[in-house]
Amino acid sequence: MNLSDSRFLQLQQWLACQFAVPITVSLISGDASFRRYFRVMVGTQSYIVADSPPEKLDNQPFLALADAYLQAQIPVPEIIAVDVTQGFILQQDLGDQQLLSLLNIDNVSDWYRQALALLPQIAKVTSSQAGPLPLYDAAFVQRELAIFPEWLLQQHWQLSLTGDEQQLLQQVFALLTENVLAQPRVGMHRDFHSRNLMVRQQRLYVIDFQDAVQGPLTYDAVSLLRDCYIRWPDSVVDKLRDGFYQQCQQQQLLDSQVSVAQFNRWFDLMGLQRHLKAAGIFARLLHRDGKSGYIKDIPLTLEYVADISERYPELKDFGDWVRQRLLPLCGENC
Repeated sequence: MNLSDSRFLQLQQWLACQFAVPITVSLISGDASFRRYFRVMVGTQSYIVADSPPEKLDNQPFLALADAYLQAQIPVPEIIAVDVTQGFILQQDLGDQQLLSLLNIDNVSDWYRQALALLPQIAKVTSSQAGPLPLYDAAFVQRELAIFPEWLLQQHWQLSLTGDEQQLLQQVFALLTENVLAQPRVGMHRDFHSRNLMVRQQRLYVIDFQDAVQGPLTYDAVSLLRDCYIRWPDSVVDKLRDGFYQQCQQQQLLDSQVSVAQFNRWFDLMGLQRHLKAAGIFARLLHRDGKSGYIKDIPLTLEYVADISERYPELKDFGDWVRQRLLPLCGENC
């Protein structure tokens, strides 16, 4: 980071107006967007400030969702001060401990059960002060799925698909879209995983919720349990998924007539949709945004796709294609 860049100087000036004592500001990270995060030290007290340029990012959804989640008793960082015009958001410092850094095979089930217990509260948030959350409808799903062929297959690997391959993709995308629309619609975080859950004093806090929508019941759960950044044994995931199924019925988020088999299919196909989208986004982050840190996560997302596709006869050809045509490319270009 160039500490003399104009936005950083503007940020320092804004922070100086918030505090009447000397402060120090240090860069923590940028996320998978145009947003940057800084830690602000005021004596022994620390805060986090987001530098979120308003010409590139709409900050209103984050601010509105932060309030809505707080009202729903979802643990989120407290917003302390905001400059909407400049795009600066001062908030509570939750520390540096992402859930991912704590996980191991012995404790993952306990931590994930705590995380899954937050989802019924998130499911109930379907609007904010800005109005109803956007609908994760067929057009939304198809826009997301289109990222996969455009950015991974074409931009990253320069693949020219045959007519049969294009038809195969279209059939799979139609199946995945149908799966989304078949599920109960709830409030959905849309990026609920171990890097977006912070641990502070043994309590989980939810971050990065600004893209929340109204969408399928299984989306957030599969995002967590089949994380794009780490994979757990099927025996662990299956038990947690079954617990989530029971939780959804107890919370009346799921009709009692929905069978375990139906729910598991929803869960599996929802994971496929997310992993295809994620693989495309990881390539887009490299080629459009110059962020190379995510490209190494493509092999895991495609391994999920190939493995889960094997469970369903109608997806076998697709799974074989991913395993034989795409996964070998990861050794060369991921």
